[in-house]
Amino acid sequence: MVWDDRALYIAAVMEEPHLWATITERDAVIYRDNDFEVFLDPDANTHAYYELEINALGTVWDLFLDKPYRDGGSAVNEWDIGGLESAVALEGTLNDPADRDRGWSVELAIPWSGLVGPEGVAESAPVAGDIWRANFSRVQWQLDPVGAGYAKRTDRAGKVLPEDNWVWSPQDAINMHMPEMWGRIQFTDHAVGDEPVSVIVPADDAVRWRLRRVYYAQRAQRRETGRYLEQVGDLGLDPTGAGIEVDQTGAYRAWATDPQGVTWWIDQEGRVWRE
Repeated sequence: MVWDDRALYIAAVMEEPHLWATITERDAVIYRDNDFEVFLDPDANTHAYYELEINALGTVWDLFLDKPYRDGGSAVNEWDIGGLESAVALEGTLNDPADRDRGWSVELAIPWSGLVGPEGVAESAPVAGDIWRANFSRVQWQLDPVGAGYAKRTDRAGKVLPEDNWVWSPQDAINMHMPEMWGRIQFTDHAVGDEPVSVIVPADDAVRWRLRRVYYAQRAQRRETGRYLEQVGDLGLDPTGAGIEVDQTGAYRAWATDPQGVTWWIDQEGRVWRE
């Protein structure tokens, strides 16, 4: 990855002995093919984030998510990254089992000006020191040669085997839509090849994770009992400098203070913010 004041540039190289892709329609469900995927959450609040998928044919699916699916989110498939540039290069022959391929590569240029959500709110171009949440995924299906092409491998009952998911930052679940588990990209104005830059641990990291643990515990409580609890201590968590507010509808928001005395919040949909 590199960046400038215009765009974020991403390149990926993938080994693949069987180059295969079938989907040619933009904004189709690309992960039904082998693909490469990018996820970006600029403000790290787990809401209003971006996803981009591309296959070996260069077919793109870019979408905006208001919040994760687990929290009732929905994908805006008709949304596009304005000015997106993409390309793929193949080392081998596509959809031809007669030979063994080496792999494929992807290049992407994602303009900051193109990251405009459906509400018309544009992301600001980062500056040195900014940190975004991000992850990268590779979806890879097991294939068998069939005639002059490939078919997805099936079990003895004829059911297609699940895909393999390779990720840059471990998710601890087969679910990319847990933005709090994504890795971080730290923007720097040092040129490539300069001395390594010190990694910045965000000052709000500890309080965010403290609230996230409340969120996880409340989700488990809701599954078991159908309601949220009103005390942090009742969830088996440290109640010092933290609390929960439950409204008349049964929804809640929890708060905790950081070492600087700033109050942070999380709600039942997992959104994090500060006041």
